[in-house]
Formats: sequence, structure tokens, C-alpha cells
Amino acid sequence: MSTPPASPPGVQVCSLKRDTPQSIPANSPYTIIRFPFGSAESTDRFAMHQVNQPDGHVVTNWDSDDRSGLIWPSTAGWGVLYAMIQWEAGGYDELRDQFVRDPLGLTPSPNDTTATEHRPPSPGMQCWTKQWGIFVDPDVPLALRATHDDSVARKIVLAEFKLVVHEAA
Repeated sequence: MSTPPASPPGVQVCSLKRDTPQSIPANSPYTIIRFPFGSAESTDRFAMHQVNQPDGHVVTNWDSDDRSGLIWPSTAGWGVLYAMIQWEAGGYDELRDQFVRDPLGLTPSPNDTTATEHRPPSPGMQCWTKQWGIFVDPDVPLALRATHDDSVARKIVLAEFKLVVHEAA
């Protein structure tokens, strides 16, 4: 494993990767995609994705606690969010994903969604990427959520979620 290069001055990065399947229930509301802590392919030099969360909550099981899907921006500024989601093949008519500020109601302004996309399936495995720019605040966690309309639970087999923050001057 090589060490990623340092971020440019004024830029802070958090890059998360999930390479174990996560089941998303049939016709469910949006589900937070959860990510492990300290994964070999994740980068979190600025402590934006930690077991000990900034509001005092401690995540004891990343694979079942939606808090493991949160990125807490390390500083205020212009953030660029990136995501990659790969779904198993299935009987979908539509796949949906979105970025969301405060998906768990931890602030006075919860569930502030952005970059919501509804997509028809392609043949075989479903592979999607997206990026979106937003202003971020250290007191407001961010998450990547997804859902589908298949009649049975389906798995996300690979996912990445990244935040690049350009510090406010």
C-alpha cells in the first residue's frame, strides 16, 4: 500500500471505499451507504470519518451503524462530493442516489438533499459515478444515500464516497 500524496495547501480530502456488499431493501426509502474506518484504500488525514464522532457518538459496528456513512467536513468551505456506486444485476426499473446534508437529524436543518438522480438500469451490473459541488460546514455531516425499485433486496457491491474541501479564505 502506497501513501497518497499530500493535499495541496488549503485543500482537505476524505476518500472512503466500501468493497463488501451492503443490502438495500426492496422499495425502501433512501439508505445511507456505510463505510469502514481505516480501510487500506480510504484516506482520512483530516479526521472527517472517525469512529469517535465530533458530537460524541462512538460507532461500534460500522456495517450496521448509519453513522459510519457520515463525513464530517474538517473545515468550512467549498466542497466537491464524488461518488461511485456499483449495484448487482437485478430487476430494476429505476435506481436512485443522492448526497444529503445531515441525514440523521443531528442539526436544526436535517435531510437537506442535493444531486438526487433517478436512473433507468443498463444491461447487467449497474455502475454509476457522480460529482457535485456544495458549501460545507464542520457541524453538518454529509452522506451518500441510495435506493432502488426492485421487488427484492439488492446489493451495492462496491461504493466510494469522497469529499474535497477548498477552505474558505
